[in-house]
Amino acid sequence: MRRRNILFMTSWYPTHEKPGWGVFVREHAKAVRLYHDVSVLHCPLPFAGLRSLTRFEQVTDETLTEGILTYRVQCRRWASSRVTDLFYIWSVWRAFRRIVADGDHPDVLHAHIYEAGVPAAVIGRRFRIPLVVTEHYSVFPRRLLVPREVQKAERAFRSAKWVLPVSQVLRQAIEAYGITAHFRVVPNAVDVSLFYPDRENKTVRRPQHGLLWVGALIPLKGLDHLLRALAQLRRQRVDWQLDIIGDGPQRSEYERLATELGLAEGVTFHGYKPKLEVAEFMRRADLFVLSSLFETFSAVCAEALASGLPVLATRCGGPEDFIGEDVGRLVPPGDSDALARALSEMLDNLTGFSPTRLAQYAAERFSYERVGAQLDAIYDEVA
Repeated sequence: MRRRNILFMTSWYPTHEKPGWGVFVREHAKAVRLYHDVSVLHCPLPFAGLRSLTRFEQVTDETLTEGILTYRVQCRRWASSRVTDLFYIWSVWRAFRRIVADGDHPDVLHAHIYEAGVPAAVIGRRFRIPLVVTEHYSVFPRRLLVPREVQKAERAFRSAKWVLPVSQVLRQAIEAYGITAHFRVVPNAVDVSLFYPDRENKTVRRPQHGLLWVGALIPLKGLDHLLRALAQLRRQRVDWQLDIIGDGPQRSEYERLATELGLAEGVTFHGYKPKLEVAEFMRRADLFVLSSLFETFSAVCAEALASGLPVLATRCGGPEDFIGEDVGRLVPPGDSDALARALSEMLDNLTGFSPTRLAQYAAERFSYERVGAQLDAIYDEVA
């Protein structure tokens, strides 16, 4: 097997300010690293607060790079959207030229998110480097793209040898815009050496079942619906405790709601935690709950399965690809009554889910080896 040079170009990637932003892109890079040499060019969208016109740097913080050669280019946003778009392409172009000048000559460009796919398409055509684009963005199923953004997506996807949405629902949502491309679904990746079952402690019966919720504290994640479901559940049973991992602008609002609903003793807000600590929470939990209104995949559901946790998720997009009766349950999004009923049913039947089988199910679909092999085959085909 020939090791190729793969350059990821992504508008989403972890930063000091947002350490969880686009972390699933880094997981893809780590999967690719098993088969090829991979580097990352993080090219966030232009913003007005940048003092200089552009800023290019190599990211050296190991907590952000996790051993992957990483660059970042930022540029200023202008009053004219057209000028901003052109300046963004030019800034990414210059950054690419600097990377190549340092001796990194990519065999394949792998863009993540259509926004970064636009400059990647320009660079790919100019230097005759094949391009693939992975799409994660929920604006497609939420129907939020304005015509100008649809044109950008069309431009990026049309230039790509393959467009790789992370779920079937996302693929269908892209096609619903009338966008045609060569599609192939490749899911997000999970580090199964980090997310795995705790087989010893799960054999010890505890008076309270551990529920776990992980995500950004924003309305899209539907935490308010889960809290209202738990308020209903609490009138029937109190043999549970919910841990909430994550932070966001609605945190104080949700903490206040939990208190108003009488859940203060049964719900704990822990704030943002790195993946290492999230994995520890998953090993201690008994059931993972996803209450989102929209998801294009839900990496945390895949991580929970890898940790041996059954999953109760909303039918919000991505989870439908891999959550079935054998590994969990699906309920309608935004339906607190259905959530409450499903929670009670699953709490009564936790012993019917084998942590070992759940972890094996996840590893066969989402491990670095499995996802990396799919991307390796695609790179060989296009290169």
